[in-house]
Amino acid sequence: MAEDLKKLVDEIRACRICEKILDPRPVLQITQTAKLMVASQAPGLRVHKTGLSFNDTSGDRLRAWMGVDRETFYDSSKIALVGMAFCFPGYDASGSDKPPPKVCAEHWRARLLAARAPFETTLLVGSYAQIWHLGGKARENMTETVKAWRDYAPRYIPLPHPSWRNNAWLKKNTWFETELVPYLRQRVRRVLSS
Repeated sequence: MAEDLKKLVDEIRACRICEKILDPRPVLQITQTAKLMVASQAPGLRVHKTGLSFNDTSGDRLRAWMGVDRETFYDSSKIALVGMAFCFPGYDASGSDKPPPKVCAEHWRARLLAARAPFETTLLVGSYAQIWHLGGKARENMTETVKAWRDYAPRYIPLPHPSWRNNAWLKKNTWFETELVPYLRQRVRRVLSS
C-alpha cells in the first residue's frame, strides 16, 4: 500500500538528514491532483530563504519556456515542484551551487513518487534529474539528452537548467528555443487543461 502523500510531505519538510552539512529547509510542492512535475536539482539560496521553489530569475525563465504565469506555476493542484534535493546545498569554491546531496534522493524520491499516480509529464531540469529519471536511457551528457527530447516525450521532457549560467549554452544551441520550447508550451497547455 502506498504511503499517505500528505504525511510523507510533512515528514520531508521536517527532514534533518543533511543537518551536519547544510542548514535544512526542505522546499517542495506536490499534491495528488498535479498532472505535471518539474523535477529540478536543488533550491538556490533565494529559494532557501523564501521557501518558494524557483522564486528567482531561473524561475522566471522556466515559466517563460513553459508559457505559464506565476499563479499557474505555484498552483499545487496542477504543478508539482520536486527537486532532486529539497535544501540549498551551499556554494562550491567557484561560487556555483554545489550538486544536490545524493542522500536526499536516495532517502525520499522513490517513496514520494510511489505515493501518488504517475505524472502525465515530467520536466527534467538539468542533468541530475535527467539521470535519475531516465537511467540508462539518458545520453552521455545534458546537451545530448536534451537534443534527444523527442525520444522521451511526452512523458519526460529534458531541459537545461534555466540559470543565467546557461546563457552561452542557449546561444550555442538555438534549436532549443525554436524546436523544443514550442513543443514544451503546447504540452504544458494540454496537460494543464486536461
